[in-house]
Amino acid sequence: MLRNSIFSSTLMLGLLASPAMATDFQLTSTTIAEGQQLNAAQVFQGFGCEGGNTAPDLAWSGAPEGTKSFAVTVYDPDAPTGSGWWHWFAFNIPADVTELPAETALPEGAVELANDYGVAGFGGACPPPGEVHRYEFTVHALGTELDLDGSVSNALAGYMVNANSLAKTSITAVYNR
Repeated sequence: MLRNSIFSSTLMLGLLASPAMATDFQLTSTTIAEGQQLNAAQVFQGFGCEGGNTAPDLAWSGAPEGTKSFAVTVYDPDAPTGSGWWHWFAFNIPADVTELPAETALPEGAVELANDYGVAGFGGACPPPGEVHRYEFTVHALGTELDLDGSVSNALAGYMVNANSLAKTSITAVYNR
């Protein structure tokens, strides 16, 4: 009985201390919306797709105390690769930045990794014909700046972002052709 009580108390404390409790951290956009189809501007130009290949505007608020930097990722978990598809991975966005307008460069000090198309920066949606894919636009509030450069893999950067994330907020849009 005491063992169950200790386990329950430990579980409750862990849940209360969890980064997921940062409910004030929110991501908004005038370009994309939860569960809605991406615009042609956010579609890749190539691989049989015709679009603007432009990152949407993103704005966030309510980052937790202790945030030292942000990371922004766009990930397609439905890509038929066995490991999903990274459309964008940027980190070390300064803590005083709370928005990334569409079609603007990242702020000084931010690092962009090569996406799975092989180029640094945003790479738009381009699922196989007939498939609906989800595109997870996520902002992480980090308790540090990452000691990484632009040569690391998205997997390594993802590990470091998740290990240092104080909170995260997402919008999941969809696209099909």
